Amino acid sequence: MDAHKELDTRGLSCPLPILKTKKALADMASGETLKVLSTDPGSVRDFQAFARQTGHLLVEQENLPGNEFLHVLRHR
Repeated sequence: MDAHKELDTRGLSCPLPILKTKKALADMASGETLKVLSTDPGSVRDFQAFARQTGHLLVEQENLPGNEFLHVLRHR
């Protein structure tokens, strides 16, 4: 999926991936998408909760090879 912006949070653990995502989304327009790469296994559940709490749409989540996780959010 093509995204308007990509964020690499690999190597960071909770809560840093969410904090960096929140900051990146603040600079984006409504409807734009943000692709986030993470290595934190807890990020799957964290991004689901983040989307519910903030109203951003979690468009996609995927487990990638090498214990990496992809999260795609659409700005509300």
